[in-house]
Amino acid sequence: MRLAFFGSSLVSAYWNGAATYYRGLLSALSRHGFRIEFYEPDAYDRQAHRDIDPPDWAKVVVWPATPEGMQDALDQARGADVVVKASGVGVFDAELEDAVLALRRPGGLAIFWDVDAPATLASMAANPADPLRRLIPGYDMVLTYGGGEPVIQAYEALGAKRCVPIYNALDPASHHPVPIDPAFGCDLAFLGNRLPDREARVEEFFLKPAALLPERRFLLGGNGWHDKPMPANVRALGHVYTHQHNAVNVSALAVLNITRDSMALTGFSPPTRVFEAAGAGACLMTDAWEGIEMFLDPGKEVLVARDGTEVAEHLRALDRRRARTIGEAARRRVLAHHTYEHRAVQVAELLTGERARLLEAAP
Repeated sequence: MRLAFFGSSLVSAYWNGAATYYRGLLSALSRHGFRIEFYEPDAYDRQAHRDIDPPDWAKVVVWPATPEGMQDALDQARGADVVVKASGVGVFDAELEDAVLALRRPGGLAIFWDVDAPATLASMAANPADPLRRLIPGYDMVLTYGGGEPVIQAYEALGAKRCVPIYNALDPASHHPVPIDPAFGCDLAFLGNRLPDREARVEEFFLKPAALLPERRFLLGGNGWHDKPMPANVRALGHVYTHQHNAVNVSALAVLNITRDSMALTGFSPPTRVFEAAGAGACLMTDAWEGIEMFLDPGKEVLVARDGTEVAEHLRALDRRRARTIGEAARRRVLAHHTYEHRAVQVAELLTGERARLLEAAP
């Protein structure tokens, strides 16, 4: 089955948090007989910061971020059995959302894949004139990065024929235990770009504990933090490439996950970092959000904190032995239930089942 996917970037994680989600899920789908074509714009300097070469399991088409470049990409994707428009491509999103529907061939599927459903839904709720609102009923299916029942109900209220969360997961081939690297040694590491709807939570859950524990070492990775005031015991790394994530995860005593405002409010939206850290056997600590127990068992496989003070309390009580026990338990859990192979089976069944239904209903 030929699948044409319009997304932000497959080959670069630079200002592109969905990259590892795309890679893990689409590579797994390729093993289930899907021919993957990924169409990404040359935008936001991502091509200058590639962290992988185009993989052998996907055809990667980089199109100039111009109307002509977009149209050429659409022409190349024509005839695909499944055509996907992901949210957050970054350029010509509204135009692509409309064009992908027009690209659908008879018997084919058009899918809207929302990798930031809480934010997308909030934007549509705030703007009744958002053109995506009128397009949602036209898609054969809405798939989402997460969000659980609240997101399903919200999309169905907008007229979605079907909405199914496809949660983040682990790709064991890319995220796994490696030797400790002293260059990344610290008590608590956090990887995340500086974004408006995350910054206040980073201040609370990361910078506040650093101030409360001046004798401990904190490591901050991600773009945009270079001019952020922070305690002296915080070391900012800037952009951390995907191939460095394993070393960061295993070298820290604990790894912190901080969800963005909208995802924390909605719940049921574990970021990729949760599974990447667990896959490396890291001791994961996360801010509290509804649904965490669907993925990891609080207190046994993950440490959950309601505020920065609780983050500091967890760190004070943590030693290497307990951290290793928690990390190993989390790794067993995600390998058993939350790999991209598990997600690909789910997606393959959805897409093949829907195509079969359409073909049977055709005159």
